[in-house]
Amino acid sequence: MNPFSLIGKMFSGGNIVKDTGDALDKLFTSDEERMEKKLEIQKATQEFQLAEDKLDVQLATGQQEINKIEAANPNMFVAGWRPAVGWICVLGLAYQFLGYPLFCWITAWRHFNGPVPPALPGDVLMTLLFGMLGLGGFRTYEKIKGADTKVIGNK
Repeated sequence: MNPFSLIGKMFSGGNIVKDTGDALDKLFTSDEERMEKKLEIQKATQEFQLAEDKLDVQLATGQQEINKIEAANPNMFVAGWRPAVGWICVLGLAYQFLGYPLFCWITAWRHFNGPVPPALPGDVLMTLLFGMLGLGGFRTYEKIKGADTKVIGNK
């Protein structure tokens, strides 16, 4: 097998693990040698996944520390951005799912022929809602674990 074709496949989006395994199959002829090399590949893949998972945990831990610092800050513009996003989400959902349909129904009922206000994009609101619910879940976890945080206004 030409080593340059393997490198070309790596950069062109080819399946690197399969190509490496195929190359090893051609290099080692006995079944025992193939099994050893496949085990080494599996071990290397598992070690890579473990290192990637450790890095993800480190990034999440760092973000948690930043979140704690932000939440403890008495300045509303530092600690209050999450509640502000939550209230924007609540207002947007109330408008989209209550206000807008009621307005359309009332204008149709009263035969109003003026301009209708725009509808908000529901997919964007749902993305915002699910993001906020995820953050709320982490806060519940912090409360269960006894994390010491200050509430805005209660110093």
